Amino acid sequence: MKRHPELLIPASSLEVLKTAVMFGADAVYIGGEAFGLRAKAKNFSMDDMKEGIRFAHEHDVKVYVTANILAHNDDLAGVRTYFEELKSIKPDGLIIADPGVFEIAKEVCPEIERHISTQANNTNYGTYNFWHKQGATRVVSARELSLEEIKELRQNIPEDLEIETFVHGAMCISYSGRCLLSNYFTGRDANQGACTHPCRWKYAVVEETRPGEYMPVYENERGTYIFNSKDLCMIEHIPELIEAGVDSLKIEGRMKTALYVATVARTYRKAIDDYQKDPELYKQNMPWYLDQISNCTYRQFTTGFFFGKPDEASQIYDSNTYVKEYTYLGIVGEQKDGFCKIEQRNKFSVGETIEIMKPNGENIKTEVLKIVTEDGQEQDSAPHPKQVLYVQLSEHADCYDILRRQEA
Repeated sequence: MKRHPELLIPASSLEVLKTAVMFGADAVYIGGEAFGLRAKAKNFSMDDMKEGIRFAHEHDVKVYVTANILAHNDDLAGVRTYFEELKSIKPDGLIIADPGVFEIAKEVCPEIERHISTQANNTNYGTYNFWHKQGATRVVSARELSLEEIKELRQNIPEDLEIETFVHGAMCISYSGRCLLSNYFTGRDANQGACTHPCRWKYAVVEETRPGEYMPVYENERGTYIFNSKDLCMIEHIPELIEAGVDSLKIEGRMKTALYVATVARTYRKAIDDYQKDPELYKQNMPWYLDQISNCTYRQFTTGFFFGKPDEASQIYDSNTYVKEYTYLGIVGEQKDGFCKIEQRNKFSVGETIEIMKPNGENIKTEVLKIVTEDGQEQDSAPHPKQVLYVQLSEHADCYDILRRQEA
């Protein structure tokens, strides 16, 4: 069967959800204020969730809610209450890792689809078939699977059981995200949504008879980031993913900005659509995809485990910082007398040349002509984050366009 893969985009807030929808998502996944694995993300209040689901459904986009913690006894009563609240706002699916949480969802809101999180270590078709028998409609593959394994898996599971696979974003040092480092070092449990990302920290070796003498693990005077993986990027391998039988191409990043989400969603949307229209068009446009995908923050790119086990080239040893080519300035809101309303995210000034990033793939250079505050005061620059401003630009911008500045 020829599959038409879903493009599944993360959203950290209502603003980012709307951006994901406008920039090409088929579905969006979000977290509520509890029981998801991104406790530090802004996450959604129930009111925001309602508004987000309404907005997405108006644009024929689905919304999945993460409830993928590995629960302890004292979580279970709260999970039940949470699912009773979710029942009334009708998300399209729940992403769950814990069998106890799965059973509560089945009992409280059986009409909402249940998807099995990557956190459940889904590495073989026996596991997929087990979850299908329990009533799951989709299973998220472990990031440790190769394309060959996914293909074999597809051949040994029911046609109506969907495979969701991460294709872009940060990789975890631990198996399917089950990491103990954060809890050990800081008391914050990654499996309860509070990871401090110790895989990005700098490490050295200390010999027990020489305390205080730090020896680099790798020959570099700045130490080494031995656990720091490159980011996954499969934009060049969409045909192989479809061929393997993947139903949903998932982007990682529920902590990311609207600029990141817009960039990745727009690029993968065009790549998927081009390939399905004409494989030759997809090949021809590859330079554009690669150029665009590097416009958001990233840690160099790798294909992860898809083509076999990663080697030392998949790690970044000399830095834990992102490559950053553009700065996010804000999302265009309503238009008023030739001015765009924005909630400013980073400083910019009158006279500067910035870019309008559009969902259709266009990037339009524009000059900032005027900046006016809500009470009508003109100012030369926008130095205060989250300030609501009206901006006059030399080129037209539409609602939901992104404003960004290219860095030198």
